[in-house]
Amino acid sequence: MTPSLTDRIDALLPQTQCEQCGYHGCRPYAEAIADGTADINQCPPGGQLGIVRLAALLGRTPIPLNPDNGTEKPRTLARIVEADCIGCTKCIQACPVDAIVGANKLMHAVIADDCTGCERCVPACPVDCIVLEPMPLAQADDPAHADAARAHFQRREARLAAQHAQREAELASRKAQVTSAGQNVLDVLARARARKQEPKA
Repeated sequence: MTPSLTDRIDALLPQTQCEQCGYHGCRPYAEAIADGTADINQCPPGGQLGIVRLAALLGRTPIPLNPDNGTEKPRTLARIVEADCIGCTKCIQACPVDAIVGANKLMHAVIADDCTGCERCVPACPVDCIVLEPMPLAQADDPAHADAARAHFQRREARLAAQHAQREAELASRKAQVTSAGQNVLDVLARARARKQEPKA
């Protein structure tokens, strides 16, 4: 099957899922570029080279990176300073590609091979125990790493959507039970009032 325009645009994006472009991940940004609602210069991790590649794909003239979205800089990897980690799980919740492992009140760690350098875990950490280190160039420029990051992001989004749907279904079930119980009470009271109003023999 021939890739769609969105697929071809998405393939040129770095898959950091950092949201600096103003969209919830690289795919939504690719969709916005494809439908003309976003420009090609909103991805700081992709930098000027990314803009050039997008311009070539779309037959457009390259333009400078929009400073409103950030500045171009070398890609980084997150690392958790183990001695300072309090195990709050906020970084795990913030990571868009499930590159951080750990449990509540236990030390966390970053899986370096899976980290995209999105930096979203940094402001999420309440004790500033996350540091950024240079990403190896081989990793930053590896299409396989970008493909893996895309897959990790998609799996996480699917899992979160399923969890949300389950919570909504449970809430709806509880609401229905409460409504049913309330109606039963009203029915009992109505029958009691009706009996009181019946003429006595």
